[in-house]
Amino acid sequence: MNDKVCLVTGATSGIGRATAAGLAKSGLGVVMLCRDRTRGELVRDEITSQTRNQSVDLMVADLSSLASIRKFVTDFEAKYPRLDVLINDAAVYSGTRVVTSEGFELMFATNYLGPFLLSRLLVPRLEAGRPSRIINVTAPSSTMPRLDDLQGERKFGALGAFGASKAEDLLFTYAFARKLEGREVTANAYHPGIVRTGLMRGAPAPVRFVSGIMNLAVGVSPERASEGVVELATSDHFAKATGQLFHKGKSISAPFIEDEDLQEKLWKTSCGLAGVPETV
Repeated sequence: MNDKVCLVTGATSGIGRATAAGLAKSGLGVVMLCRDRTRGELVRDEITSQTRNQSVDLMVADLSSLASIRKFVTDFEAKYPRLDVLINDAAVYSGTRVVTSEGFELMFATNYLGPFLLSRLLVPRLEAGRPSRIINVTAPSSTMPRLDDLQGERKFGALGAFGASKAEDLLFTYAFARKLEGREVTANAYHPGIVRTGLMRGAPAPVRFVSGIMNLAVGVSPERASEGVVELATSDHFAKATGQLFHKGKSISAPFIEDEDLQEKLWKTSCGLAGVPETV
């Protein structure tokens, strides 16, 4: 691998795939974290062929499974002594409440709790690569997470659950940045805007219709959206930035950024669910 190692989740499609390709084009070492090995191998071969960068690796894990994430981290640590950039991009949308084999609601597990655990477990490798960066690709969701019903066991709405998972990513980013302060590991969120992907194909027909209109009117390609992620991951301009939400290269107003009480409550609950200590 090249000197710098970048780990990208959700790297077989959409922004994740485009981000992995952009980082490889820049000459960096890239580890693609994918759920489907066959599909991942096809994408990796395409990226390698297009970029002429042979330092593109593929590793497999299911981000909705805490056990799978723990196994992946063990495998990653056996191969790589350091990690320079972690980009949490993988996300799913489900129109119905689906429960994983570990008992978690699917969107909560994949979009939030899985990346939370992955980031926590990789802190030693990020510190070995410092100065290093964590980037959570999300959205400026203002959906308030219900701490007493995080997984919609009492009341579930698909759009609300999806929006809450994006807000949880923001809360996690702010809290993580604060807890990593002074350790040369930054944590920021990135809002790609409206992107032409298939993420919402499972949404109700009216939502798909509106989403389609917006995609046609103002949506950008995954490749265009990934440019900002790659810049945030590599540019010296962002070397010291932490605990912020970025869009098109600029820090933007973010929901809940001042609500440290909510951040800490979610952090404590998440540590309990993921089985990790509250202290990083």
